[in-house]
Formats: sequence, C-alpha cells, structure tokens
Amino acid sequence: MHIPGALALLVAVVASVCEGFPEGAPIEACLYGNKPNHYGTKAKPPQDSKVKFFATDSYYEPGAVIYVHIQGGHPFKGFFVQARDANTKEWIGSFQGNQDLESYPECSAVTHKTRRPKSEAVLAWQAPAHGSGEVFFTGTVLENYGSYWSDMVAQVPRQGLGERGVSGKRGGSGGLGRPHLG
Repeated sequence: MHIPGALALLVAVVASVCEGFPEGAPIEACLYGNKPNHYGTKAKPPQDSKVKFFATDSYYEPGAVIYVHIQGGHPFKGFFVQARDANTKEWIGSFQGNQDLESYPECSAVTHKTRRPKSEAVLAWQAPAHGSGEVFFTGTVLENYGSYWSDMVAQVPRQGLGERGVSGKRGGSGGLGRPHLG
C-alpha cells in the first residue's frame, strides 16, 4: 500500500473511533459490564453525575411495567441501561423499544438510537411473565465520547412513584408518561 492510501485508511479508522456509536451502544456492551469501550477514556464516578437516574419502583409482579428516567441538567448524548434481579444479579425482563430506543432483550438492556442531544429519556421495562421480586436498573449515561458515568444505579423514591396502577399492580407509571426521549 502506498503512503496516501495508508493515510486515508488511518484517517477513516481514527474518525470511526472518535465518532463512537452515535446511534447507540452495540449489543456487545452487555458483555462490557455496562461500560463503553471508548479507547483512552475512563468513567467518571457515578456520584459526580450531572443527571438524575431513577425508577418508578423496584418491586415487580408478572406483567408489571416500571419506568426508568434519565433527566439531565444539560443535554447528554446517550445511555445504556440494563435491568437485573436484585438477588441473583441476572438479566431480567425486557425494555420496550421504539423509533428512538433500541432494546436488547437478550441481555435486558436498552440504548439510544438517535444522534441528537437528549435532556430526558423515559424507558419502559416489562417484567417477566412469571414470578415476582426486586429489580434494579444499572447503566451508563454519556455526556460525550470521553465524558460519561458508569455503574450508575437508578434510585427509587422512598414511597415510589408507581403507586397502584389501573390494573391494581405495583409498577405503574405514576403519571410520568410513555417511553420517549426529550
């Protein structure tokens, strides 16, 4: 390969590395422990996060829907969130996807699908069809390629936002709306 060709290849590779995944994290993120595989970067501590990360409930029954919220004081670029059983730490349930959200039911995860900055994300998690128990939501929120918070755990307000819903089950939306990005 001659020099101009090698230089063009190098520029293409560097550009793709710098761009990251503007349409969301790949499914391989499930294997990275909810952390981006961003070369040369390191996560900021979750306690230093500039976003609110909370869920409407932590208790689920068959068919319940729990809403997970990410709210930024200023825009953020993306996120990757997983649901885990509080006792076994296994992946559990699935997130509802739509035109803005990519759901990975294989590992109970969801990520963004759009490049545009976000000020809020509301994610709907569907409990398994059988069983009940405690669930927690963990993940990463990305401010930009080199600035992100990993190992975040969604907080659940003391009395919960998901009071008894129309179906009489816990885990309702608490009036907080449908899955969306804002």
